[in-house]
Formats: sequence, C-alpha cells, structure tokens
Amino acid sequence: MALRKQLFAASAVVALTSVTSVANAQSAQADPSRSSASQAQVEELVVTGSRVARSRLETSAPVDVVTAEALTAQAMPEIAQALANLAPSFTYQRSTVADVTDSVRPAKLRGLSPDQTLVLLNGVRQHSASYLNTIGGARGSAVVDLNTIPALSLQSIEVLRDGAAAQYGSDAIAGVINLRLREASSGGGASFSSGYYDTEMKSAREPDGRHIRDGATYSAAAWQGFALGEGFLTVTGEYVKRNLANRAGLDPRVTPPRVTSRVGEAPLENKTIVLNAGLPVGNGWSVNGLTLIQERHSTSSNLVRLENNINNIDIRTGQVIVPGGFLPLNDTYVRDFTVGGGVKGDVFGGTFDANITYGSNLIKVNVLNSLNGTLGRASPRDFYAGRNFYDQLTIGANFARPFEMGLSRPVDLAMGAEYRKEGFEIGAGEPASYIVGPDLGGGRSAGSQGYTGYRPNDAVDASRDSYAVYAELNADLTDALIVQVAGRHENYSDFGATTNGKISTRFEITPQLALRATASTGFRAPSLQQQYFQTTASLFQLINGVSTQTEVRTFQVSDPSAIALGAKPLEPEKSVNISGGLVFRRDAFELTLDAYRIKIEDRIVLSETLNGSAPGTPGATATQLAIYRLVNTAGSSITYAGGRFFMNGVESTTRGVDLVVRYRFDTGIGRFDLTGAGNYNETTIDRVPATAVLSSLPAPPVLFGRANTLNFERGEPRYKIVLGADWKNDGPFSAGVRVNHYASVVAASNAPAGDRNAGEKSVIDAEGRWAVNSHTKFAVGASNLLDTYPNQIPPALDTAGRSPHVITAPWGRSGRYLYARIDLNW
Repeated sequence: MALRKQLFAASAVVALTSVTSVANAQSAQADPSRSSASQAQVEELVVTGSRVARSRLETSAPVDVVTAEALTAQAMPEIAQALANLAPSFTYQRSTVADVTDSVRPAKLRGLSPDQTLVLLNGVRQHSASYLNTIGGARGSAVVDLNTIPALSLQSIEVLRDGAAAQYGSDAIAGVINLRLREASSGGGASFSSGYYDTEMKSAREPDGRHIRDGATYSAAAWQGFALGEGFLTVTGEYVKRNLANRAGLDPRVTPPRVTSRVGEAPLENKTIVLNAGLPVGNGWSVNGLTLIQERHSTSSNLVRLENNINNIDIRTGQVIVPGGFLPLNDTYVRDFTVGGGVKGDVFGGTFDANITYGSNLIKVNVLNSLNGTLGRASPRDFYAGRNFYDQLTIGANFARPFEMGLSRPVDLAMGAEYRKEGFEIGAGEPASYIVGPDLGGGRSAGSQGYTGYRPNDAVDASRDSYAVYAELNADLTDALIVQVAGRHENYSDFGATTNGKISTRFEITPQLALRATASTGFRAPSLQQQYFQTTASLFQLINGVSTQTEVRTFQVSDPSAIALGAKPLEPEKSVNISGGLVFRRDAFELTLDAYRIKIEDRIVLSETLNGSAPGTPGATATQLAIYRLVNTAGSSITYAGGRFFMNGVESTTRGVDLVVRYRFDTGIGRFDLTGAGNYNETTIDRVPATAVLSSLPAPPVLFGRANTLNFERGEPRYKIVLGADWKNDGPFSAGVRVNHYASVVAASNAPAGDRNAGEKSVIDAEGRWAVNSHTKFAVGASNLLDTYPNQIPPALDTAGRSPHVITAPWGRSGRYLYARIDLNW
C-alpha cells in the first residue's frame, strides 16, 4: 500500500502541472538531408525504433505506419481488431468463456506471447493489465490492453517488427507498438456508429442453420482541439455499448434440445476520456501532458450447470435448488488510468527531455447467477470474488545531440536513464465466494461456481523497482550506408542486472533498392503477476472411504510447497533476434520483404497442474503419492492435493517472413490504392522444462504438456495474407474492400484425438462511403461479408452443445457484422 501512496502522490504532482512527455523518440528532429517529398508526408515519418525520424521506407528495421484514417474506417471501435485487420504479423484472438480474458483480450505480434511485445503511449512505456491469464493462448501472461485507447484519439500507430529491448527495455522481444496521440489546437470531429451481427449459423446438430440477429453495438466518439496559448489541448471522449452475441449450440442433454450456454461476444460498456496537451514556454522549451481514464463493465459467461448438477442439489432433501439450473456470469469492472508529465528543450547543442508517467489498472470481479455448492440453500446467488491491481511509475530523462564527424550528415548520439516502480495486489473476495460450507459430499465444490473468489491467504501486496541507462548512435557513414548501434543496461531489485545490444544497418544500392539487416539481444523481465500470483480451488477426494476436502493451488514460486516441487526464483527470458530484408520503390510502387529468426531461452510458463493423492486414496499411483508428500511438507494446516507454479525453461525458435506491397494509380474512374501484405511465421519448441525433484519420481509428471506446446506452435496461423483495395473519385463516393486469409490454427488437446482445427479461411470486409459535404460523411459496410465460421465440431466432441465451432479463430466466431457510421469534422 505504501507503493500506491507514493505513486498517487507523484501522479498528483503531474496532474497539477498538467504536463507529460511526448514520445522519447520525438525529441529527434526530421532529417534535413531527406527529400522534401518524405518531409511533406507527416504520417510517413516514424520515430519508433530510432532516435532519428526517418521515412517509413528509410528505416533500418521494418515499421508499419497505421494512420488515423485507416484506424477509424473499421467496423468495430477496437484498436486491437483494427491492427489485426491491417498489420501482417499482428493477430488478435476474440476469446470467449475465458474468465476475465473475455474483457481484457490479448494480442500477439509474430506469433509470440502477448507480453513479449512492448506497448508505448506517446513513446513512454504503457502499464499492463493487472489480470494474469491462466487459460487459453495467452496462458501465463499479463498483457497491455490496447483497447483502452480510443481510435479517434490517435494520430497514428507505429508497429516496429523487430526486437528492440536494447533501446526500450523489457518486453520488446517481438517488437514495439507505439500509439501516438492526436495533437490539435483547433478543429474537431466525431464518429457515430451502429451495427449488429446478421448471420446464418450452421452446425453438425443444426445443418439447416439458424438465423441470428444479435450483438448490437453502438459507439459515439468525439475530439476537439483547443488553443493553449501557442500550444494545444486535444480532448477525446468515447462511449461504446455492445450487447450479447451468443453462438452456443443446442444442448443435447436437455429435452427438447435448446441453447443453455453463452459463447461469443460478451456484453460490454466502455467510457473513456483522453487529454493530450503541449505548450511552448519560451527559449526552445515546452511542456506536455496527457491523461487517460477508462471504465469498462462487461459480463462474460462460464460453463452452464444443468438442473441435475451436484452443486444444485440440496444434500439433505435431494431437491433442486435452482429450477432449470444456472449459468454463472463474471461481472467484470475495469478501471484504467494514465497520467504523466514532462519537459523538452534545446540545451548544449542538443535536445533534452524528462518525463514522469503513472499508470494503473484495477479489475474487480463479481460472480452472478451462481451458487456455492457446499452452502446449499443458504448460498447467495451473487458473489464478490475479489480484485487485482497493478500500477507503474516511470521516470525518464533523455539527451540527443548531433555531432559533425565529416560524414554525409551529422552523427546522432542519444543517451538516457529510466527509473521504474511497479506494484501488484490481489484482494480477497467475500467469504461466501470461497468458504467450504457444511454441505459436503458427492463432489460438490466450495466457493462460487464458475469463478472461485480469492481467499485471504491468496492476498498479495508486492512491488519492485528497476534502473536503466541506454545509449544509441545513428550514423550515415555514406550517402548510401546507415548504421545504428544501441545498448541498454538495466538492474532490477528482484533478479539483478541484464545488458543488451543491437546493431542495424541499411544500404541503398540504387535510389530504388536498399538492403537492411539487424542483430540484437533482448529480454523480458518476469512480471510481478508471474512471481506473486496465487489462488486456491477446493476439491473433494475419497480418502480411506471418506470424502475429504483438499486444495489445488497455484503457488508463488517462493512458496515452500512450490520449492519442494522444484520451483526456483524466476529469471528473465532472453532472446537473440536476427533479421534481414530489402526495400524496393519505384514511383507509386513499394515493396518490403523481411525475414527473421527469434531464439528465446528461459521462457516463463505456468506448469501443468500436478495432481497428488493422499495415502488411502483408491487407485493412487506412487507418483501421485510422492507429489502429495512434496506439497504437504511445509507444516501448513492446509492440505494440498496438488498445484502448479511458474518456471523458466521453455526454449523456442521463431522463423518467419513479412512481405508488404503497395501500389497507387489513377484511372478515368478514380484513384486506386492497392495493398498486399503477407506473413509466414513458424514457432518450434526446442526444449521443455523439468525439475530434478520431479524427474526422479517413478513416473515423472509432465510439466509442460502437449496442449500448451501446440498453443505456442499452432495457436496462431502459420501464415496470414491481407489484400486491400481503396477507391476514391473526384465526386462524393469512395469504397474499400479487404480480404484477410488465415492458415488453420489448432485448438489443442493433450490427446491428438481432441485437437480441433479452425480451418484455412478467407474473411472479406467491405465498406462504401458517401461524402455529403466537406464536413459530413456516411459509411455502410460489412465485416465478414460472406459469413465465414471456423470449422464445425463433431457432436461426439461437443457433448454439451456448448461450442459447435472451434473456439480458436483469429477472426472470431460470431459471423457477419453489418454497420453504419457517420463521420463529422469541423
């Protein structure tokens, strides 16, 4: 709690001054040696990945620039979905029935874990969500929630597809996403959209299909620029409301078969406000500020409990407690907050900037329409299950200066330092959400069904700090050859120090053709969530003929029971990135081709649940008995049946190729802008973890199983192709069409017979626009125009009718979405 008081005090000072740093990299000035054409296209200049602003095609590493216009011309107001539609190596899983992950959805770059991509807001590290994903493709990671940023608040997004830990620090193994806020001192705009799913859902149990209209979504967003002396204040507000889109199938366990589950887009309500400001204060100095606040409320689903579920049967009378059964719901509240301040100015022939930024994420979960099976009829139906909280304070200072060294242009030297303080908390839920009541037996579960509350012994209040220094050199050795060298040293209070380096080069063979290459080392520090997350679930085992309460626990790595199983303090993940490519441009034609190899050691993963059995348990094996002894050697009054813990040890290699092509031309009927992008990405697991203790058991248990391995290797499409065409004429009409083609992904099981393939599919989006005048534009469109679904699941693999289609699909599984939008500007 002391950490939070310090951070709120720091943020209060920042808020009073109303300033924040813009992107550290924005201290770099546009390169005067570049062509005027490049300088004129502001959106083509990028500052991510280098302290020198260069044209998008003149960087030494691949950078995608997504403009504000492209972001807002989307069916749904979600940044993560917009990037997935436009960037070749970016994927976004629309998860469902995955606890809080349904509300805080992870996204991935180059198929790596979502916490291996660094997210910046105006060039400053953005805080992660407090929730730790424990299921699904993001299992074991705490991610930055991109959807906290309204699309209308952004000027552009820069996606650096290259390792950059030597420049930006932890997490930048797969790349960097830099969200750049709009800067306007006048003018404004608004966008109002409405849409719904209109789909024909077919399945093995419903071959003729079922017509569904649901998931109505409404959004309203507006921005306004204000003059702040000679500076600017840009204010953006957004409101989004989404209704339920349910794609559950018919449940054959009830008569007549009917839909009993909820699978699909959860109901959601977002309220967001963003302020971004900058003010010159004289003598080449300026102050800058931003504030972002979002509140999100969503209601996701758990698995249905039918009327005859043991937790719904009164143990004394044998009567049903809730007629018809019940469907537990996770009612999730999320509050995300960012505030920061900074100064920038010219000093000693260079540019200096300093910044302080504070961010926090609070998640509270209530479980609705549920029961605690061990409380019987005395059980409440709604429960408060607890809270997660994460906050981060970042203080940075940077200095950049050009030096004349007789080369084709001055050599740019940048250096800086950063201090970061992080905190993580878990707060217990109400007692009814976790206690074991008197109605035991028959396999009843303690705690709220669907999502068990945190117990008092699950509570956490942890923190750490880190210090970093970096240096970067950018040199144009000749008019054709650019070299960039960077190094960074960081020291963390929990695991120690790490040093990383990077070298990049670009060689222009002709004005049309250039080659580029990069080699770097990187790291990702173990998150506080991975080090300190803990939770408990109650199970009942038959021991010596008696139904006995036992606990299965997710242990902290420092817990004595975890140590007995072989857990060790977590170390940072380490990577080696090598990439090379070419850039070709001729008139209106552009092509970039980049190949990469990312080798990662000591990846941090959540182990499988290691199940033990107490002496006297029927059928217990020697290994199960040994695990039981190991997890119950700490002298605790709680009896553990087993558990899981975080550990280093997975090694992987990711290889891939990115291709991006663009061509613009005029015809008699208008101007066409054609784009094509493709990514081939393959990850292989080279080694899985083991501990000496568990390896010595009679039948060593699996620590990282087949399903988790395949989530790394096949949980994202091996290849993705994006084809787009945008047409504009001199009149009021314009239109665009986009095709996203995905290789099949696998929803993996620990047994091959349980694997489910989503199938190789193409998804088409189309939009037509009518500019009524220079201030008003109407648009209508369809996302997933052809109503493409993942592959169907055979009834034998879906005995509950919950999921008639493969859940894992990068384009979602809700079908065709129709929408209309009004865009205004003034």
